[in-house]
Amino acid sequence: MTTADVDSERPNGRSGHGPADDFEVFRDDWGIPHLKAGSALALARAQGHNAVLDRAWQLETERHRVLGTTAAYLGAEAADWDRFARRARLADTARRCFGRLAPETAAWVSAYVDGVNAGLAEGAARAPEFAAAGLAPGRWEPWTPLGVWLSTHILFAGFPTKLWREEVARRLGDGRATLFATDGPGTSGSNGWLLTGARTATGAPVIAGDPHRFIEDPGVYQQIRLACLEFDVVGLAVPGVPGIAHFGHAGGVAWAITNAMADYQDLYREQLRRTADGGVEALGPDGWYAAHAHTETVEVAGGEPETVEVVETDRGPVIIGDVHDEPSPDAPVISLRYPPRVTGDLGFDVLPALLRARTVGDLDAALDGWVEPVNVVLAADTTGATLHRVAGHVPVRPHENRLRVVPAHDPAYAWREGAEPLPRTEVDPVTGTAVMANERGLAAPLGIEFAPPHRAHRIRELLGTPPGAGARGLTGPPWSSADMAAVHTDTRLASSRQLLSLLSWAPDLGPDAERLRDRLLLWDRHMDADSTDATLYSRLRADVVHRLAAHPALRPVTGDADPWRSAAYPPLFRPWLAAVPRIGYALETLLTVGLLPYEDRLAIVAASAEAVAATQAESPWGQVHRVSPWQALPGATPEEVWPGLAGDHDCVLSTSSVPGITDLFARGPAARYVWDLARREDTLWVVPFGASGVPGSAHHRDQSELWASGRLAPVVTDWNLLHRTEESTTTMTTTPEPTTSAVPALRPAVHEQKVEGFGVVRLVPVDPAADAGLLHGWVTEERARFWGMADHTREQVREIYEFVGSLPTHHAYLALRDGVPAALFQTYEPDADPVGECYDVQPGDFGIHLLIAPAEGEGAVKGYTDALLAAFIGYVFSDPAHLRVVVEPDARNEKALARMVRVGFELGPEIRKPEKTARLAFLTRAALGLA
Repeated sequence: MTTADVDSERPNGRSGHGPADDFEVFRDDWGIPHLKAGSALALARAQGHNAVLDRAWQLETERHRVLGTTAAYLGAEAADWDRFARRARLADTARRCFGRLAPETAAWVSAYVDGVNAGLAEGAARAPEFAAAGLAPGRWEPWTPLGVWLSTHILFAGFPTKLWREEVARRLGDGRATLFATDGPGTSGSNGWLLTGARTATGAPVIAGDPHRFIEDPGVYQQIRLACLEFDVVGLAVPGVPGIAHFGHAGGVAWAITNAMADYQDLYREQLRRTADGGVEALGPDGWYAAHAHTETVEVAGGEPETVEVVETDRGPVIIGDVHDEPSPDAPVISLRYPPRVTGDLGFDVLPALLRARTVGDLDAALDGWVEPVNVVLAADTTGATLHRVAGHVPVRPHENRLRVVPAHDPAYAWREGAEPLPRTEVDPVTGTAVMANERGLAAPLGIEFAPPHRAHRIRELLGTPPGAGARGLTGPPWSSADMAAVHTDTRLASSRQLLSLLSWAPDLGPDAERLRDRLLLWDRHMDADSTDATLYSRLRADVVHRLAAHPALRPVTGDADPWRSAAYPPLFRPWLAAVPRIGYALETLLTVGLLPYEDRLAIVAASAEAVAATQAESPWGQVHRVSPWQALPGATPEEVWPGLAGDHDCVLSTSSVPGITDLFARGPAARYVWDLARREDTLWVVPFGASGVPGSAHHRDQSELWASGRLAPVVTDWNLLHRTEESTTTMTTTPEPTTSAVPALRPAVHEQKVEGFGVVRLVPVDPAADAGLLHGWVTEERARFWGMADHTREQVREIYEFVGSLPTHHAYLALRDGVPAALFQTYEPDADPVGECYDVQPGDFGIHLLIAPAEGEGAVKGYTDALLAAFIGYVFSDPAHLRVVVEPDARNEKALARMVRVGFELGPEIRKPEKTARLAFLTRAALGLA
């Protein structure tokens, strides 16, 4: 749906509805957008519009990821994600969650979508990737932002790790299931810390940190300012999602998060079987029952389309395996249960509340409704109040669910009502600091694997530096905002301790290996870009990893039966199942525990030292430790934009290489921030690339050098120092704020019906002004040519439905599936319509027209149209005066005619109308057993 108009005739971006409808776009010297509007809804439209102008390619890629349609333009390599997105029912879950939003939140999200749709054509014209990929911009639906959030975070909790533990238990024994944890996967990481006013030069709190994610071009975070009469917030937004969720400074209060490493998604081992009629049954606690099943088609550029069977049991959608009658450990069938799918709540009602927060208390109350992902939160306000808590939804269920794949038919593993209590604690009054770095800490009761404690310990150590100690550039407390960069960029690698300890005891080394040992034992253990010792250590570590992988004790998970090679698991999950990286990240544990005899560990380290010493090759760490960003474009070659970089996966500067695989890194600080509660103008931030996602833009890569060197850019808060742009005055105009009648999901329904396996169908009256854009998009598509409005303008469509709405005998409705527009449904009394002149109208006849919406990812759902028809017919026959349904599809529309026959209509004669030759069809109450 749309509630914003694009009207290039109206000057100066004014809609004529007063100041609340206006918005302005300013930018600082880094091109960072500062948006100002008269109301929160106008600001949401402005945010969506700005996002698509700056990031059209990124936004459209995310939309296609939600729908599982990326392979249609990215090719076969993207098909695995598309299959998962379809099977996990991401789009359907987003629709459900949108339908359950509070009305004011739904209007706010819809306003953002309106802004995206209004600017999408212009944004796509700016982005050369569309032409390179042969992709035309599509259309955002009201629920699309929820889908973007869901697809971005569905793998965030790492449920595929349970597959790895399952394989380790199978191959090494149940007691070894968590052997490779090292208290967490080495690539996970985000840092955050808070200093109370007692520790700062200003006497007010400071919050700083850096989220660690895959480095993407453009980045996953967009620096932005959102200002209206209700709030003025700077922060890091997720393109495609309204508001500022994770990192924000509202003037009076600021907040930041890290991944809590909580476990809140479960995998169930299902038993499925095919029924005689082609349906699917699943085995549950009470025996076999009918599961939801339908098929969808994944289009693949340059390849044949793929058919995907989507099956959902009472636990959740089946994401691994196919239907077969005999269960097999080599061909498991596994379903995923995750909170938004179960509850229909993604936590989006929290987002506008965060923007309006004035105090830590406001923020804390808002976060009680947070769902996904589960985060540790730090917050502070200008009164000195602080917050350190976990926010999110963790279901109540047995501990075994968190560890492994559990049997679906056993009621012992079912989820219970409610959610786990979420921990919170006070900021340490003694040290005046709080640190969050994914370690086993505040969220320990909620998870299984956490990040190693090294980053958290090192941050506490650095922040505890006494005055004058001068630890690698730190001057000690009291701290200022400018001091935080030295913490961001610390390169101490504490996880090197165990390997270097074994090296110190390695026996019978040759002269070259002895020199290598002496050199590394004198090394300061900092992974600095100019350090050749850091490179030598990395080579020693990699060699040790490969020798461990070859050891007989580990061969069951590294040999020919390496789980990543298993055809039982989709390729999407194989990174979690690759044994060599697992060994690399678990190196401390494997060199410490008794899996291998101590003598074997010493011998492996000694052999590796000899091998590395023999190469006599030296190079600075920064020469080999380079970033490899992800780009969603076939054949794209990332530009080399940075000098060699420092850090490694257990450093505070967590640029995560993969030990034993590569010194390159794809994960690292996706942004850095410093929120100063004394003076917001002293706040600082930086991202890896720039504010713009448009190649060739002056602000596409202009922050790269800052980011690589560890420096940050100032946040400009004085509007007089910003540059007003023409974006708001020439590109988009706004309409009055969306009202209840303007948002279809919020309108009173004339009929509501739950269709099993499909969802809740609601019929709401068409609002011609609000729905004109939506309906125009539907009726002018080639697929709707039989509707006879292919050449109509948006204004003509609006006028037609205003006329229909004026007639007491004709009515037009939007059909909503779980709150999302799915079809146009019209009714008429035949004796008051031209069709009544073409046949003998009988008492009780009632005519209908039906146009199914372009459903993109859901268009191939088996029974989609039949399910809608069932609801429409249910509505018509709910009135006992209606005895017979009349339809008149175009006589050439064989697909529509066949559908009518399938659901029970009897074909009648062809009739000639001015605009077409039609074929009548009739469905009586008697035919449905309702007489």
